[in-house]
Amino acid sequence: MSRKHPIISVTGSSGAGTTTIKNTFDQIFRREGIRAASIEGDAFHRYDRAAMKAELARRTEAGDHTFSHFSLDANELPRLEEAFRDYARSGSGKTRHYVHDEREAEIWGSAPGTFTEWSEFEPGSDLLFYEGLHGAVKTDGIDIAGHADLKIGVVPVINVEWIQKIHRDKASRGYSTEAVTDVILRRMHAYVHVICPQFTQTDINFQRVPVVDTSNPFIARWIPTPDESLVVIRFRNPRGIDFPYLTTMIQGSWMSRANSIVVPGPRMDLAMQLILTPMVTRMVSESKRA
Repeated sequence: MSRKHPIISVTGSSGAGTTTIKNTFDQIFRREGIRAASIEGDAFHRYDRAAMKAELARRTEAGDHTFSHFSLDANELPRLEEAFRDYARSGSGKTRHYVHDEREAEIWGSAPGTFTEWSEFEPGSDLLFYEGLHGAVKTDGIDIAGHADLKIGVVPVINVEWIQKIHRDKASRGYSTEAVTDVILRRMHAYVHVICPQFTQTDINFQRVPVVDTSNPFIARWIPTPDESLVVIRFRNPRGIDFPYLTTMIQGSWMSRANSIVVPGPRMDLAMQLILTPMVTRMVSESKRA
């Protein structure tokens, strides 16, 4: 952690909705005039698309049916921790980009499924922002969580997470439901042992809970809409959180526990703006004073 060079880390699995949280932070940064250096979790995968396919085949042939992008050894996590550590110390560090498709290939000048070269963060940033799978990992040998000043978990109930992933991968990647299901099954071991433990490290968790039937996510025709959802917001340390203010400002919200508030789905963005804006501006103000 660093008072002078703060780090915000948003963590969630594939299909959880971390991009929604990222968009909210982008709005806050733009509105408050904050310059953020950015890290994408995909940039720290160990293998490009072709190499990952070959490694999956090798592992499967050897009897390992649990290897996936969620796995610790499928990612350059020591290098990610190094990027966090370097930024916390000096406000600098290195990252790269994973090129997902032809549109990004035009932007970055690398073929889809490959990485760009490692490069330094642009100088003069106010904070570092990470969004990906492993932003709050803490193991015997790795402590990425320990370097982040604000850690956000995005954790929809698992059936909703699967519905979102199935619909996204079918629409944007052309996968069949069966193919996405195979990916979900392969990732389950690492989901339990790598993804879930991070949510005990996060400072705030946003969990979307549907109020419609999602009992069989593999045949769901629609993703539950915000109007069909509630959002449970859990604070690891509720000290300093003004719950009466939040429940007054967010119509239809209530406290469910001493460290949790429930808000209607359509008001999730408002809740994030009210909760996160003062946290971010305070971090930046303290960093400038330091």
